[in-house]
Amino acid sequence: MQPTATHLDLLTPTPGDEFSAVMGHAGLVASEFSYKKDAEIYGEEEPAEYVYQVVRGAVRTYKLLSDGRRQIGTFHLPGDVFGLEAGPVHRLTAEAIIDTSVRLVKRRSLEHAALGDVQIMRDLLRMTAGSLKHAEDHMLLLGRKTAMERVAAFLLEMDRRLAVAGMMALPMCRRDIGDYLGLTLETVSRALSQLHEQDVLGFSGARQIVLRNRQRLRSMDA
Repeated sequence: MQPTATHLDLLTPTPGDEFSAVMGHAGLVASEFSYKKDAEIYGEEEPAEYVYQVVRGAVRTYKLLSDGRRQIGTFHLPGDVFGLEAGPVHRLTAEAIIDTSVRLVKRRSLEHAALGDVQIMRDLLRMTAGSLKHAEDHMLLLGRKTAMERVAAFLLEMDRRLAVAGMMALPMCRRDIGDYLGLTLETVSRALSQLHEQDVLGFSGARQIVLRNRQRLRSMDA
C-alpha cells in the first residue's frame, strides 16, 4: 500500500451511509488514505487486513487472466465499501481509477465489534450480500447479453449511481468499460457511437454522457 497522505478520524454517521453508521456505532477509528491515478490499493493474494470505503474518486477491482487479459469485477464509487473477503486474502487487485481517497478500518477490529453486537453483524452481512448480488448480476451480464445489451446495462447502472442533474461524469475510460463488460475497446466505442447516432445518448466532453432515451436502453437490457 503506497498512500500519499493519511489522517485519522472517528467515523460519524452521515445520512444514507450505512458503513459510517456501523463504524460510528462500533466506535471504531478509520484511517483516510489518498492514492494517485492508477495507484494500487491492494494486490491479489495479499492479506485482507482492512475493509475500505471510497470517500472521493473511484476504484476498480480486477483479476489478470492467464492469457494476459484483465477482467474488471467492480467499479467502486463514493460511498461504496470494498475489500470484504470471505477468506484471509484478497481475490482481486484494487486500483484507483482517478485521484482517490478511501477510508479503511482494520478487519480484525470490525469482526471483533460484530461478535459483540448482533446489529453490526447484520449490517455487515447485508453489505456482503449486496456485493454478492452485484457479482451474480455481473456474471449473468457477461454470460448471456450481446455487446449492445452489455453497454446498455452498464449505462443504466452508471446512471443510477453517478448521474447528477441528468449527466454522468464517468471516471473510467472506455478500455476499463470494455474490461468490465468483456468487450474490446473498439466494440465499446462502436456501441456508444451507434447509441449516439440513434439519439439515445449525447456526449459533453470525453467522459460526460447525457441519456436522452432511458426507455430505449431499458428495452435493450430487458
